[in-house]
Amino acid sequence: MQTEDGSLIYKCLNGEPEAFGLLVDKYKTGIYAFAYAKIGNFHDAQDVTQEVFTRAYRDLRTLRRWESFVFWLYRIASAQCAKWIRMQKRRLDREFIEDQDPTILEANSIDSYRENQLNESLRESLEILPEACRDILTLHYIGGMKVMEISKSLGISPSTIARRLREARLQLREEMLDMMNETFEQNRLRAGFTFHIIETIKKIRINPMPPKTLPWSLSIATGIIIAIMGIGTHINVADNESYMSGSSIGESKVLNVGEYPVDMAKVSNIPVMSNQYSIGNGLSSIVPSLQNALFMAPQAGDTWTKRADMPTARFALSTSAVNGKIYAIGGQAFGAIILSTVEEYDPVTDKWTRKADMPTPRGYLSTSVVNGKIYAIGGYDKINKELSVVEEYDPVIDKWTKKTNMPTPRMNFTTTTANGRIYAIGGWWEVANTELTAVEEYDPSKDKWTRKLDMPTRRQLHSADNVDGKIYVIGGWSRAVISTVEEYDPAKDEWTNKTDVPTARDSLSATAVSGKIYAIGGDIGGKAPNEQNYLSIVEEYDPVSDKWTNKANMPTARNWHSSSELNGKIYVIGGEILRQDLNRIVFSTVEEYDTGTSGQSINFKGKLPTTWGDVKLARNK
Repeated sequence: MQTEDGSLIYKCLNGEPEAFGLLVDKYKTGIYAFAYAKIGNFHDAQDVTQEVFTRAYRDLRTLRRWESFVFWLYRIASAQCAKWIRMQKRRLDREFIEDQDPTILEANSIDSYRENQLNESLRESLEILPEACRDILTLHYIGGMKVMEISKSLGISPSTIARRLREARLQLREEMLDMMNETFEQNRLRAGFTFHIIETIKKIRINPMPPKTLPWSLSIATGIIIAIMGIGTHINVADNESYMSGSSIGESKVLNVGEYPVDMAKVSNIPVMSNQYSIGNGLSSIVPSLQNALFMAPQAGDTWTKRADMPTARFALSTSAVNGKIYAIGGQAFGAIILSTVEEYDPVTDKWTRKADMPTPRGYLSTSVVNGKIYAIGGYDKINKELSVVEEYDPVIDKWTKKTNMPTPRMNFTTTTANGRIYAIGGWWEVANTELTAVEEYDPSKDKWTRKLDMPTRRQLHSADNVDGKIYVIGGWSRAVISTVEEYDPAKDEWTNKTDVPTARDSLSATAVSGKIYAIGGDIGGKAPNEQNYLSIVEEYDPVSDKWTNKANMPTARNWHSSSELNGKIYVIGGEILRQDLNRIVFSTVEEYDTGTSGQSINFKGKLPTTWGDVKLARNK
């Protein structure tokens, strides 16, 4: 069963308060970020966030349009923040503390002086920003929301969000941005937050009330008007406060690991009212989509669909997804031509657009995304051989910027992001005449590289992706094709051996979706060129169970392709095969794989005791 908000609300209203835990896990980080932006105090923001969810549950029966839950929730948050601010103005004890026990004051001062100084500096720095920029910066850093997520939430164009984010960063010193990262990381919502909410609301009795839905032709438009203009006709809370003030922010980032003890619950990373594009007047035009119309209807999944060909046939390219678009970068064309070509693919329109060329032509490179920027790293050209060059691409302004070189020149390697940093792993360096074990970490915020613990297995032509903060390196070539899978934990700088991929291969791609990694295509490494060496096989890896499962084969067997994920679908782009007659076939082919998931998932199993009840959300079959 899909965890669409209405389904969960239905469960809550019919005697299953535990279902509210999924709604808490889904929105708690965004609400917390929103509260901090308004209040400027982490501790109080946590208290306000707790009160928001408690009040929302208590008044859940008053919500007429279940699908607008998120907009209603943010209005409650806005009202609670305003109430908190009013209360603080009335509290004289914040200014007059002489009646407090001096020993307690002294102890508190000693224990929290440095933390308070850090938080105060951060608060002062944020206060110099315009409110719009401050809110976006806070949603980005503490809410973990990317440009497109904030755009969809606020109904503002991605370019405006990116511009305001840039303006906010420019007004803050670099060391302040570093401090912001550190401070926000230290002030995440406390462990057990969701559990505490559930235990609290169990004491609250709510009476079921069937939803009075609007006609379909009016529901989305009306929802947008309600969200943006604050026409909260469906709101009727116990204390007669009208939750209408402030911005209405949409669905925040869904955490990969939640606190709710069910086996698996898939949550869409697209708000119900998505596909909104700014028309420059503060409102938005609505582009209806099938997904919105069906409100998260179940998908069969494990199917392939042909999409529009990429304009430039190539292999040894790299692709990255940013703001709902996929960028195909560099590579090699037929005739050993090394490319600087960048082409943008829009899955919604199924169209390609030419973008600004990468400054350094190269193939066999790797790209990764941090904070909406694409970093093209390393690679190969015919003159300089292996490269260490790093160039940053900003899709919003279509511009490239030179960054600090990677310490180890290499090609046929992989990069993967974790916790805002990029990890370059393995590869080939001709000077050393060997596959590499080198792991180097790049911090884009500091434009700095750091050497990390070497990978246990030397290899090139492998692939990797990140699940729940850990990186899984799959297959590759180490004097022969290998099936080795190794897990890297950046937090501990440790490597662990995992279950081998069933099909040993190199030149594959690996893409993570909803906590699973899909190993796609590749080459079994025959001694002579042969079309039979190239694979269409797809194998799915579950890091939790450490097991592999066969999936539907890709229609076009190939290697040296690239793949990227958007909204639960994987787009496999380009590639090549070398025939027995030594004729090379270079592909412009794009094939879309539907995993049957929404692109993000929460694995709650075993996170907390099952005293909440034996709740099991089963998937539709």
